Amino acid sequence: MSDVIALIFDFDDTLAPDSTSGFLTDIGVDVQQFWKAQVDPLLFEQDWDPVPAYLYQMIELSKSGTHGLIDQDRLKDWGSRLPLHAGVESLFGRLRAMVKDHHPQVQLEFYLISSGVGDVVRHTSIAHEFTDIWASEFIYDADGGIHFPRRVVSFTDKTRYLFHIQKGIIGTASRNKPFEVNKKIAPDKLRVPFEQMIFVGDGYTDIPCFSLIRRSGGVAFGVWDPKHRDKRSRAWGFIQEGRVSNLNQARYDEQAELYQWLEEAVESLAGRIALNNRIYRG
Repeated sequence: MSDVIALIFDFDDTLAPDSTSGFLTDIGVDVQQFWKAQVDPLLFEQDWDPVPAYLYQMIELSKSGTHGLIDQDRLKDWGSRLPLHAGVESLFGRLRAMVKDHHPQVQLEFYLISSGVGDVVRHTSIAHEFTDIWASEFIYDADGGIHFPRRVVSFTDKTRYLFHIQKGIIGTASRNKPFEVNKKIAPDKLRVPFEQMIFVGDGYTDIPCFSLIRRSGGVAFGVWDPKHRDKRSRAWGFIQEGRVSNLNQARYDEQAELYQWLEEAVESLAGRIALNNRIYRG
């Protein structure tokens, strides 16, 4: 039986303020204008998907030259400076230490599945904490500017990576194998069953993951950024629709309610795994 727990996070508004809006602000773009006047018409007038719509408009912005070329170095630099929510940087070490102290035979792993830009999230101060990271990606043109989406992670795309985690198709060895996730694996050979997953997210792109995890016996937490109270009503809808187990402010310091719920969820899962393994092994 598997002795691995996977704690899976969205990124924007979950672990940090919106990284794309932050980047655009940092390079001098009017963020309200970008989303309302450039992205929204694609969504509501031309039936675009939200994620490729914002990636496309970032590419158009880069090509226009009004705020300089958007290249990989600028994205990486923003990732390295991006602010995180309270307690995030020490969250991983605290949870690992708790599991090691109480259930040393259980392994806790962290994953990130984001609709944000990969070259940003992979260069944050916490990127090394994750066993794997999946996010939207650009390819770059001859001048180094963003040119075309290489990967789009949106809505149900996110659930694909839950299956990667479930089947152990992770890390560099899993790259360049786009169809590997479709392989059938016997239930007793799954690396991380869904019921041993915890998913934390805040937005509409997380709904398929919330639903899959909850339906399969795992735990789903909805969060909202306390600096943006207007997003709380959207998150409350997840509770009303039964999509999440709990709803909290996106704060992760030791006294924060969300952290305490996460600690309780991890402790409960670890205890159940340890008990089941003792029974299974006799």
